[in-house]
Amino acid sequence: INRSLKSWAVPKGMPKSTKDRKLAILTEDHPLKYAEFEGAIPEGQYGAGKVLIWDSGVFENIKKDKSGKIIPVNKCFKNGQIEIILHGKKLKCAFALVKYRDDKTWLLIKMKKKKNERKIKD
Repeated sequence: INRSLKSWAVPKGMPKSTKDRKLAILTEDHPLKYAEFEGAIPEGQYGAGKVLIWDSGVFENIKKDKSGKIIPVNKCFKNGQIEIILHGKKLKCAFALVKYRDDKTWLLIKMKKKKNERKIKD
């Protein structure tokens, strides 16, 4: 979004059913080059620890206005309601991110299953 990677920490893992609501904490934006970074971030630096790419792919914005037109994802983010389909190697499913209490606190919700979706694996 706006030439940077938006990032949320999801401490309790991804929701596996449409009944799950997982806390998602918005973290700082990352440069696009971070999308391919794996390695270690040294102790004492922000995000210290091992970094690995668990999945990769693209997302499809599916949030529509009342007339059925897709709302640009940067506007969805600003409005606090994002709906996407992940087209990853592991994840192929739809999620909503909804701003909850403040600008950093969001809920991650698995949306109803569509054709060709895969189960979420740990």
